[in-house]
Amino acid sequence: MKRLVAALFVAVPLHAQQPGVTLLPDSVVARIDRAFSSLGGASAPGCGIGLSQDGKTVLTRAYGLSNLEYGVPNTPETVWESGSVAKQFTAASVLLLEQDGKLSLDDDIRKYLPEVPDFGKRITIRNLLTHTSGLRDQWGLLGLKGMGPGSQVHSLATIVDLVAHQKALNFDPGAEYLYSNTGFALAAVIVKRVSGRSLAEFSTERLFKPLGMTDTQWRDDYQRVVKGRATAYDRDARGFVTDMPFTNVYGNGGLLFTLADALKWNAFLDDPSAIPGGAKLVKALETPMIFNNGKASTYALGLGVATRDGIREVTHSGSTAGYRTWLARYPDRKVSVAVFCNTGSANPTGFGNIATNMLLGRVPRPPQPGAEAVTLSAGELEKYAGIFRSPSTQLVVRTAVKDGSLVTTSPTSLALVSTGADRFRVPGQGEIVYHFANGKPVSVIMVNNDTTRFDIMSVATPTAMQLKAYVGSYWSDELEARVTVEVRDSALVVKQRPDVEIAMRPTFLDGFVGTDVGNFVFTRNARGAVTGFGLWAGRVRNVRFTRER
Repeated sequence: MKRLVAALFVAVPLHAQQPGVTLLPDSVVARIDRAFSSLGGASAPGCGIGLSQDGKTVLTRAYGLSNLEYGVPNTPETVWESGSVAKQFTAASVLLLEQDGKLSLDDDIRKYLPEVPDFGKRITIRNLLTHTSGLRDQWGLLGLKGMGPGSQVHSLATIVDLVAHQKALNFDPGAEYLYSNTGFALAAVIVKRVSGRSLAEFSTERLFKPLGMTDTQWRDDYQRVVKGRATAYDRDARGFVTDMPFTNVYGNGGLLFTLADALKWNAFLDDPSAIPGGAKLVKALETPMIFNNGKASTYALGLGVATRDGIREVTHSGSTAGYRTWLARYPDRKVSVAVFCNTGSANPTGFGNIATNMLLGRVPRPPQPGAEAVTLSAGELEKYAGIFRSPSTQLVVRTAVKDGSLVTTSPTSLALVSTGADRFRVPGQGEIVYHFANGKPVSVIMVNNDTTRFDIMSVATPTAMQLKAYVGSYWSDELEARVTVEVRDSALVVKQRPDVEIAMRPTFLDGFVGTDVGNFVFTRNARGAVTGFGLWAGRVRNVRFTRER
């Protein structure tokens, strides 16, 4: 009897994968298993994958652990957090309200959000849902305030208040695409103000219940206990560490669901008859945004739309804390894939492509080389070296000749391939074209999906005396934050209470790069005195700080 009792408490050995539905050939499943083996095996956090074909689930499989502390494995029934995959559900909820006649996607958002400042440019709900609003990203702004994700609990009211304090936009609404979580958080607020119900309540009644998505809910209360939810992890010098989102902001992310529910959603998008007006809803979700200049975006309403290798692809990826996700459809082939992971090092898009390539019979093609390379000597390449700055983003790129090739040395290291006539190909990025005046470069145009101009800048090497001109206290009304600038060891340092210190490296006149932050561009008055600076950090452009003393 003692042996029997003891046996009941012996841990069941964990396998590399936890199978669910398996209707694919063993050879295909084995290749998928091999791909996921890179995660670290049965003792590490992992992923789950769900595949459907012709409306039928053909594979559900899970790998690794859902919880490291208790040794709980991931299973096909594990609940995962979506990250930005959730954006399409927020967009769908807004579209249902439009079908109800409660709003229009072309309404000015200030009709429903009077707290949003009048920037002198009309921002529509459509702009919010297509990343074309020009509104600065909420997480970038909160990070600059010292209140980023992981530092404190935020709510949707936090985001509304944050936007209410902004004085400017990143760009004119509809002029550009720049990913911004702010738009979808504000859309969640609009749903509540128009319908009288929270986004969680509205979408549950109008979407999740009708579609049988019984294991789907929003993380609108991060303290709520959710049975079967995977804990998210990331790695640092200590090894795996818990990396869970503790925020009540949702709509931009924050959907909790299973592989099965994700495939149910994609099945609805393939056959939208389950909801009244479903066909109209799906068409709107997948219609790309048209920019002010008449060009089409590759982003629709909470969904990316593209054609790859001749096959139409509708996708969205997600990342929240240590969760990584990807949900994709190939409507013309009736193939869907969901890959959800609870480890920050995972590449769900890569895993998903390995699986769908087999179902679609698609052989990945190597990148096309483009124009034929032209060999230039090191001496000929020297005229292309320098420091270039984008006026729109303040991104600073340095080019130099190294080992007989032209390369970028910052912000990343890339080799540039000469194709002749002052043109270079940037592998995987696009093409750059140099423009000269009086034999010297004055600008560079980067051409990929759009065009970006970079202007030549003079290298700045300020003296210790010149650095003292920047020393002082600076205040931002937009962030309600104060920083001080001081000189230490012949270099500028930005300090923010309680313990933030940012080392600054000079790039061009009055321009500095802050370590792990962004670009600081100082301004001066007519007498040459420093009056403030603008801070440019990825999805946040030109947040103003005014010098106090």
